[in-house]
Amino acid sequence: MTTSPLLKPPAELQNNPLISFGRGICAYSEVKPSDIEPAINFLLRQAEKAVANAIDPSTPASWNDLLEPLEDATESLSRSWGVISHLNSVADTPELRAAYGEMLPEVTAFFSSLGQNLALYQKFKELHQSPDFSKLSTAQKKVIENSLRDFRLGGAELPDSEKPRFSEIQDEQATLGKAFSDHVLDATDGFLHCVQDITQLAGLPEDAIAAAADLAQQKNLQGWAFSLHFPSYYPVMQYAENRELRRLMYEAYVTRASELAPKYGAGKLEWDNTANMLEQLRLRDEEAHMLGLANYAALSITPKMASSVEEVDSFLTNFAQKAKPFALKDWRELSEFAKTKLAIVDGLEPWDIAFASERLKQERYSFSENELKQYFPLPKVLEGLFELIQTLFGVKIEAADLPTWHADVQSFSVKNTENQIVAYFYLDPYARPGKRGGAWMDDARGRRELPNGDIQVPVAYLVCNFAPPVKVDGVLRQPTITHDDVITLFHESGHGLHHLLTQVGALGVSGINGVEWDAVELPSQFMENFCWEWEVLEKMTAHAETGKPLPRELFNKMLAAKNFQNGYMTLRQVVMSLTDWRLHSSFDAKNADGQAVLDLSRTIADEFNVIPQPAISRWINTFSHIFAGGYAAGYYSYKWAEVLSADVYAAFEESAKLTGSVLDTETGKRYRREILEVGGSRPAAESFKAFRGREPSIDALLRHGGLT
Repeated sequence: MTTSPLLKPPAELQNNPLISFGRGICAYSEVKPSDIEPAINFLLRQAEKAVANAIDPSTPASWNDLLEPLEDATESLSRSWGVISHLNSVADTPELRAAYGEMLPEVTAFFSSLGQNLALYQKFKELHQSPDFSKLSTAQKKVIENSLRDFRLGGAELPDSEKPRFSEIQDEQATLGKAFSDHVLDATDGFLHCVQDITQLAGLPEDAIAAAADLAQQKNLQGWAFSLHFPSYYPVMQYAENRELRRLMYEAYVTRASELAPKYGAGKLEWDNTANMLEQLRLRDEEAHMLGLANYAALSITPKMASSVEEVDSFLTNFAQKAKPFALKDWRELSEFAKTKLAIVDGLEPWDIAFASERLKQERYSFSENELKQYFPLPKVLEGLFELIQTLFGVKIEAADLPTWHADVQSFSVKNTENQIVAYFYLDPYARPGKRGGAWMDDARGRRELPNGDIQVPVAYLVCNFAPPVKVDGVLRQPTITHDDVITLFHESGHGLHHLLTQVGALGVSGINGVEWDAVELPSQFMENFCWEWEVLEKMTAHAETGKPLPRELFNKMLAAKNFQNGYMTLRQVVMSLTDWRLHSSFDAKNADGQAVLDLSRTIADEFNVIPQPAISRWINTFSHIFAGGYAAGYYSYKWAEVLSADVYAAFEESAKLTGSVLDTETGKRYRREILEVGGSRPAAESFKAFRGREPSIDALLRHGGLT
């Protein structure tokens, strides 16, 4: 067996926190921007040495001699770079951003060069064709097969004359994706609206007003301050009776990172993402053509479940057609309600929709989201979530003491029935400046069986952007979250479980690694279903003031309202998916200019949507999923995986008819064994069939969503 070609760090780097943590966990708070360049340069040299060793003719084409040493070096680089990327997302500073941006091209170029390395590709093919291949585990075989595919997609078979340009494309895409994300964050951080007269805040819940007062205080301002971060922005849209305030906030929000931002949101033109999007689309199109594919959508689905560009377009179009009658009904009801009950006689404007919807929901179901929110203190929700996980999957979750990057961050261990630690995870729950919006799960460390037999346990990041706790009269108020936030938390925990409960030892296919992108949302969306079960909610609710659990009567109202405007919401997501898909399948990026991306989004909205797209809306300029988040020609996967996840959850509903509980441990064990534990070691379609015993059906999703 060849030993790993890991270099010994020079003395000046041995205490660098991006190197010194080895296989352990980084001391995040100790990382300084000045640490980044020397650490990454050293790790790049180490990785390049490992590649040179791998392609050396004397190196046997075997798992232990070829794969393991290469994995050691590239994992060290990936994990340190992962720490920097993570900090860039959750603790952004100008200095960190600059240091990250400086090294991004270097790291991108290295991984791009791996994919194009013909000698390395030949070594992998040699291993694949050798007698030893048959002796490898299923997971190891899958790593090799995926690698061969990725070599082809990475340009390994391109003529040498074309490889430099292919590398340039990867580098430019990475730089543009980062710039897109930076612009959205800067545009979101750069807006603040201060209200001096509390009568202007009529309708807003007490906690939203308290949060606004707290934000104003933080900014050394008088009155109440509102930002475009979602926990600050959305309560205004949902509850503020002041129509002009809603309009002001809406216009600033939908023009972020666009040419209109200076007019509506005090934004800067340098944050405009219009040209950035076009350039990204051109580069993706060029990349696909270089690989002999018709468009980027065809490139995107090569490693996915979907079999053709046409299949995805047809899937989305049919979904839109099924949802549209329900969306039209939702829109007519809302328009009539706004006219007759809210005296909005001049027609619903975009800044009225969330407000009118909330009022209609209150009238129809006799409760408000804010009333419901008081029953979901975050600590109690976590307690309920952990109990659910422990019941279904036979594990124990305990508080841990891992190094963190902010005082609000919590860490936890996951233990098996023998009380052995099998995984760790972080939870970073609250929105704050310097932290990008949204919610996500990311891989901090993957499960890996090391050559000496030791198991490297996985570590995950769970990141949300809930409204932070605020001080009221000098007292820190217990943070409560909306039911939508609860769903978000369960969603990200589903991704986390997929990563943390894997039993696969080959890093390339353990946890979420190697899972087809249009199936990766299955475990996350599956977990959302439990947020609608009384036996789950009863145990995870406690009113912020009284401590009483959610009343059954309120739960019944909430359940009745579950599919409120689901036609409209479903159609909205399908339209976003179609926009992404057609930008990457039929859009002529090469010859496009100006607002062509926006124009296509409008064309699709006009065809399928029931609510007109406002003239000033530049929502696509902040569509980070496809321009900065890895979902390019892949946003459809949310709906695709929703079909799978609803069908998987139906198995728990079927068990409940026999056992009286959806928390059926036997079904939970089977789900863990056939879906979670196998990670990416076998095709998702096979894992689904192993669990369900048949092909997926759309029926459960339509039934759950009231679209039948």
